[in-house]
This record gives sequence, structure tokens and C-alpha cells, in this order.
Amino acid sequence: MKKTLSKLTVKDSVKSSVKKVSKKSQKTAYTPADGHIRPDWDSYFMSIAETVGRRGTCDRGRSGCVIVRDKHILVTGYVGSPAGLPHCDEVGHEMHKVVHEDGHESMHCIRTIHAEQNAVAQAARLGIALEGGTVYCKMTPCYVCAKILLNCGIKRIVAAKDYHAAMQSKRIFKEAKVKLDILDNSVEKYKNM
Repeated sequence: MKKTLSKLTVKDSVKSSVKKVSKKSQKTAYTPADGHIRPDWDSYFMSIAETVGRRGTCDRGRSGCVIVRDKHILVTGYVGSPAGLPHCDEVGHEMHKVVHEDGHESMHCIRTIHAEQNAVAQAARLGIALEGGTVYCKMTPCYVCAKILLNCGIKRIVAAKDYHAAMQSKRIFKEAKVKLDILDNSVEKYKNM
């Protein structure tokens, strides 16, 4: 025998499973009785960027990028080798030493392209304009990515953490009036830095 719920039972069930939230959170109107809090848009898109990053193929920095406009995902990208070429996870890193303006040196894997670059490349392949978009990424974009994002017309960057060599990126974002929000001001650490 198939069980069915009456309209009254379903209605009563829904009423008992939600409770009103404070006026501060009126955007979501209700929070379920289990305490779940609906994420704000930045948290929502940042969690998607983290998930996208799991596809990354370089263990030094498995990061993802999500580009959105008007609360809709336009495109995603992650750290990986160009299409058809071997990945770090398969053949190892292609390390390159970079000497910064202040004299300190850091090591970078140049086998892969950055998540932001991959997202922009995907948008180009699919014919998606990024003008006015917001980028969600693991850390402040590097200088090359920053310039690419400026030329795409990106208006806001949301980074989970800061990047150790982000001084130039921050400068040009400020000059171009692109809003940069760093959620955690600590510097992202990764292997062979």
C-alpha cells in the first residue's frame, strides 16, 4: 500500500521545520530548525571556486576560479597544463626561479596555467563576454592574471587569501578602480615557494 501525506500534514511538517531568523538576515527570511544558515553570495561562489580547484593538476596550488555576473556563473577554470600537454601530476613540475623587485627569490611551476587564465580562455572559446564580472579565486591574482582580468572588464576580485607577490596586482587594481576583497589577509603557502 502506497503511503501519502495529506496537505495538512505536509503544511504542518514544513511549518515545524523552519523558524524565523533575526532582522539582520531578512534576505533569506527563514533558517531551518536544524540551524543551517544559507550562505551569502560571496561564500556560495567561493565554495564553488574551491570545488573547481580540486580539478587542478599541479599539487603546488590546486586552485580554482569562478567568474560570475549578476549572480550567475559565466565560466570556471583551474590550474592545469594546456590542453593536450602532460600535467605536473603525471610528469612532475617545470620549476622556474623568479627574482622579485625587492631581491627575494621564489620558485614557480610554469608547466601549468593559472586558474584565472584558464577561466578567461574558456570564456573566449565559448564566446562569453566577461565585462562587468566578478572573479572568485584562491588568492590575489598574480600580475599577469591581473592584467588579463583588467582587459576582460572584470570589476571585482574576491580572493580567499593573499598572494606573496601581489604588490603590483594590488596597485593596478587600485589604479583601474577594480574592487579587491581578500577574505583572509594571510598569505597562501604552497610547496617549493
